[in-house]
Amino acid sequence: MNLHRCDGRATIWLEGEIDLSTVPSVRAALATCHTYGIRDIDVDLTAVTFCDASSLNVLLAAARRSAAAGGRLRLHHPAPPVRLLLDLTGTGFLLAEDRPPVEPAPGEGLHPSRDAA
Repeated sequence: MNLHRCDGRATIWLEGEIDLSTVPSVRAALATCHTYGIRDIDVDLTAVTFCDASSLNVLLAAARRSAAAGGRLRLHHPAPPVRLLLDLTGTGFLLAEDRPPVEPAPGEGLHPSRDAA
């Protein structure tokens, strides 16, 4: 997982399987964004091969928190298994592929393990 913030927005890149064992890291990265006052969060799912209900719950909670602060959480480029989960659960409203995630400049970034609150 990698996280980058810029101009009040943050992008989190997730990869591999996002499930009960990895969801604490995702939750921590999202909490870090909210701690820094970031309301608009992009989550790039290009490299995610699996996403279960526990990870979907974390994303939904973060989306509610962002919305309450006047922002939005957007999911980008979900792999077919993730898109299927979103379609089956009716949570596809989180998808916003019309706006690309913020790309970090070389050497920039926020490292959740080091900067998490």
